[in-house]
Amino acid sequence: MLLRRSGWQTWNAFPMSFRPPGGVPSHFRPESVETFWRVPYGERAEQARAWAETYRIRPSSDDGFRTALLLVDCQNTFCLPEFELFVGGRSGRGAVEDNIRLCTFIYRNLHSITEIIPTMDTHTAQQIFHPMFWVNEAGGHPAGGETVITPEDVEKGNWRVNPAVETFYGDRVDLAAYALHYVRRLTRDGKYPLMIWPYHAMLGGIGHALVSAVEEAVFFHGIARVRQTRFEIKGNHALTENYSVLRPEVMEDPDGRPVGVENTSLIDHLLTFDAVIVAGQAKSHCVAWTVDDLRTEIEVRDPSLAGRVLLLEDCSSPVVVPGVIDFTEAAEEAFRRFADAGMHRVRTTEPMDRWDIGG
Repeated sequence: MLLRRSGWQTWNAFPMSFRPPGGVPSHFRPESVETFWRVPYGERAEQARAWAETYRIRPSSDDGFRTALLLVDCQNTFCLPEFELFVGGRSGRGAVEDNIRLCTFIYRNLHSITEIIPTMDTHTAQQIFHPMFWVNEAGGHPAGGETVITPEDVEKGNWRVNPAVETFYGDRVDLAAYALHYVRRLTRDGKYPLMIWPYHAMLGGIGHALVSAVEEAVFFHGIARVRQTRFEIKGNHALTENYSVLRPEVMEDPDGRPVGVENTSLIDHLLTFDAVIVAGQAKSHCVAWTVDDLRTEIEVRDPSLAGRVLLLEDCSSPVVVPGVIDFTEAAEEAFRRFADAGMHRVRTTEPMDRWDIGG
């Protein structure tokens, strides 16, 4: 692969005559992407080693030009039609179509992807964005996926913290004060208002797992490139949302004490790569906030680094609930801002050797 970067050219270490012939291993079946199943690790490991030997794909430690693939929340809960928060986009099959392209992209570019970094949205029942956390005057819980809680709702008592949840926390946190602070802070900072989501990405459940076909491709890459996949957990703090893998939505309580922390280790790690490719779900939410936080950090450190970030647009879809809400334009506006900052919008239909990477 030839990448053009700021006027100079860097070849990777793989002879052209031994590159995979633009295809994918025979075990990959596009129709399997919208179902879940057990990955046969032993068999795939043998196939990955054979694939690497046939095409002389070297360990990733030999890469002269280092490329990270950041996969945002490619989990069953967001990517399979029968699961809780399927991201259908305007086509109605967005995440399924995205993951077919994504798996194909990974296999075709094994020799060029140094490391894959999947983020894992990780939740339990008693979190601030789940129904159990809140009750109305009658003791009923808000409907997941249909309820937005505003500062006015909390101020008027339309929704308040579930007394049983307050009992669980005891004297550790004044949850009533914190809840009001939280929704006000979201408004002040220009964040999405607090949406009560259906229970999703539940730790220990099938919905939490990577889509099987994506997991298989990631595993195959790790064996072929002799590279440990770096999994990043996010969203497991009970008192804040975490759309972005790089930082939570709210980071302090009313008294200025930390609620969540910035993921500086991942930021530092990403910025060691010559290129960072971003894909995943949803384009309007977790992808957009992750990229926005990365852009903010880059602006502080070195604005020229934005040219290293590539947004793989045909492997990401926005949240669309027909007849209810459509975040397509919001996602498009966010990606325009990212491009204006120097990031690159790319597609799997464009060969990687034509991507122009600056920075």
